[in-house]
Amino acid sequence: MSAQPFRSYVEENLDALSLAPERETLVHGGRRMTAGEFRDLVYRMARALRAQGVGRGVTVSLLSGNLPETLAARYAANLIGCRVNHLYNKLSAKAQAAIVRDVETRALIVDPRYAEQAAQVTELAPVPDILALGPAEAGTDLLALAAGQSAEPFAGEARPDDVCSIRHTGGTTGRPKAVCTTFAHGVGWFQGTVPEEPPGERRQLVCTTLAHVAGMLADHTLSEGGSVVLLDDFDPRAVLAAIERERITDLFLLPPLLYRLMDHPDAGRTDTSSLRNLTYAGCQASPARIADAVRAFGPVLFQGYGQNEAGGISVLTAEDHDLNRPDRLRSAGKALPDVEVAIRDASGRDLPPGEHGEICVRSGMTMLRYWKQPELTAEVLRGGWLHTGDIGFLDDEGYLTIVDRLKDMIIVVGGHVYTTELEDLLNSHPQVLQSAVFGVRDADHMEQVYAVVVPVPGSGVDGEQLRAMVREARGPMYEPAAVSFVDALPLTDAGKPDKKELRRRFAAP
Repeated sequence: MSAQPFRSYVEENLDALSLAPERETLVHGGRRMTAGEFRDLVYRMARALRAQGVGRGVTVSLLSGNLPETLAARYAANLIGCRVNHLYNKLSAKAQAAIVRDVETRALIVDPRYAEQAAQVTELAPVPDILALGPAEAGTDLLALAAGQSAEPFAGEARPDDVCSIRHTGGTTGRPKAVCTTFAHGVGWFQGTVPEEPPGERRQLVCTTLAHVAGMLADHTLSEGGSVVLLDDFDPRAVLAAIERERITDLFLLPPLLYRLMDHPDAGRTDTSSLRNLTYAGCQASPARIADAVRAFGPVLFQGYGQNEAGGISVLTAEDHDLNRPDRLRSAGKALPDVEVAIRDASGRDLPPGEHGEICVRSGMTMLRYWKQPELTAEVLRGGWLHTGDIGFLDDEGYLTIVDRLKDMIIVVGGHVYTTELEDLLNSHPQVLQSAVFGVRDADHMEQVYAVVVPVPGSGVDGEQLRAMVREARGPMYEPAAVSFVDALPLTDAGKPDKKELRRRFAAP
């Protein structure tokens, strides 16, 4: 008996779209696109790319915002076996050009709203084809090319071991790395992990970049016959209005954005009762603030822990968000089915429950490799396990707690300061909304603990109060050398607190 031919996530999703072609699938501004319209656009766009000489095994880079055409372009490129690299829009042109050059971009697909940025990028890193998602001064209009092509379905050209995506890490701890995943990975991050919805009833709001987790969740929503509502960026007032207007069931936010959402004056007077899954992930969350979110939005919070390198690792379900168990809110939940988690010391020895060590993972979602970095790949994937670079521990019930990034851990005289533990302590103060802790080397090259705090407006809390609280609770080793106050933390394009930028701002002269 012959084996079934391989079908990529794109083909599976296009099949799902074909089941109800008249159903509303994508919403952006005043535009509402049906499943059939989106499916046809993907096939037309794929043929247009092939006509330009773009095909299996080459890299297509996207410089595009949250448009329906952005998803269609990724699907079209993947359908014909291309690897796709989606640039973060808020990186500098110089940083984007370095990535475009590094991944050997064959075609750059550009949102017309980023045409000026694209011109700067391609001046620094020329590419054979610049294709625009609509009329633009620079590049060929890909939508016009697609309009002249057939929408007839055809079999995808990708093979299981081909590289599907090249995703660059956020770069919060140093030079970004490019993670290669294959078509065999599909959308495995979320299948069987995100709580199920009746077929066709999931309505997901995307208000963070499609280049990050929201894009993968959109794939999952489309595979289930759901609808995706796209906002151009995160604005708490617009997000709340969209939840009420569109009867949103699913929303993904990084923790800092979740805090901004629930602190917005409109939150208390907005109908958010349609929400069923409010997923947060991407960086460490404050247990105190997550408890506030449960009180604000109800028992709908769901935490996912994962990495581009590892795929999904663990989940903290809505049932685990028990306000009577603050230790649970501190954890990242239990390992996903078919994911093995071990806590190991520097020598590779497995550690017992409660002991801190590096989180190591083994599963079918592990990346193929880092792009053009064989030594780093071998180091991270040594022994058949992915070494995450995160420090954590498992408890007796199998709940995983992440304590810090290895590179964020601050080595001070007398021991180690785990930044997230100190952030949790600072965030527990009733007059603190959010904090970020990081190490800064002084003139003698010793690391000093710095804290930047977002206070409750008008609270009057001062740095000495917070330092005294830390000194009493954790001792002088954890006491920050300085506490600074800001209205908001700087965030990376993905929405994480930008500790690299904070270190730059507060570095000793």
